[in-house]
Amino acid sequence: MKRPTIVVHGGAGNWPSDKRGRALRGVRQAAENGFAILKQGGGALSAVEKAILSLEDNPIFNAGTGSTMNLAGRIENDASIMDGTGLESGSVALVNGIKNPIKLARLIMEKTDHVLIAGKTARILANAFALEKADLRTSERLSTWRREKRIFQNGRSRDFKRNSALLASGTLGQMVDTVGALALDSHGRTAAGASTGGMTLKLPGRIGDTAVIGAGLYADDRLGAATATGIGELAIRMVLSKSACDLMRSKTPQAASTQVIRSANSRVGRGLGIIALDRKGRYGAAHSTKHLCWATLDSKGGLARMNGQRVP
Repeated sequence: MKRPTIVVHGGAGNWPSDKRGRALRGVRQAAENGFAILKQGGGALSAVEKAILSLEDNPIFNAGTGSTMNLAGRIENDASIMDGTGLESGSVALVNGIKNPIKLARLIMEKTDHVLIAGKTARILANAFALEKADLRTSERLSTWRREKRIFQNGRSRDFKRNSALLASGTLGQMVDTVGALALDSHGRTAAGASTGGMTLKLPGRIGDTAVIGAGLYADDRLGAATATGIGELAIRMVLSKSACDLMRSKTPQAASTQVIRSANSRVGRGLGIIALDRKGRYGAAHSTKHLCWATLDSKGGLARMNGQRVP
């Protein structure tokens, strides 16, 4: 029997000081919600989903309620979930108005023959399964979008340099994105889940790493599980989560996490974070951003932090 463990994150980036307390309480609560399932003998997959639901329902995080808006002022959500036992997975991309995209990702995994479904068909499936709808915009996100779009239009480009060439100019502003969760249950089964509103001012139709199995998350009972956060394009190019899991064949989760972030820094650039959990219940967290909001909980207790191993 394994010691049940859950690890969650609320996003990498620059967390303003006035939001850090709310964010830490949020990831702690998500870990508690997911661990309650593990403590009762439930499976890792359900624990991960429960934790992500908590994060999606908390407007401090960029997932579900409180998602960021794209350049056109619309919300387009991505989410995914993966079962480490049979490597089954489900992902959804470019959905709008669904209160909990993680539920739709699990339905795609369990009720269809596909892994990733985007856009109109995903919305049809959500309606068919009577998933709860919601306006995911908050006044805070709307205010942020208006401020960042003004910066974008004024030509003070920073992160969206190619988009700037297409659309005159652009900027990202504060990057705090994606939520994720990993779990190990008492039977040794692992699972991973992630959900996001994406990057503020992203181009409409942009899909980040959250919906891409291997990049945004990965789970394999023989190795462990990992989920990424930060600039999705970088995570996709590095196949970040699968790379971390592969390293856990011989390294601890902390060593694996640190190595993949260091490698990303040298190959594609900074702006990533990752959490990892192995089949022994050990965990790790690393990032090249200023902060990484994360928490963990097992039978011995838990913690919530605003930093993991920061890799320069």
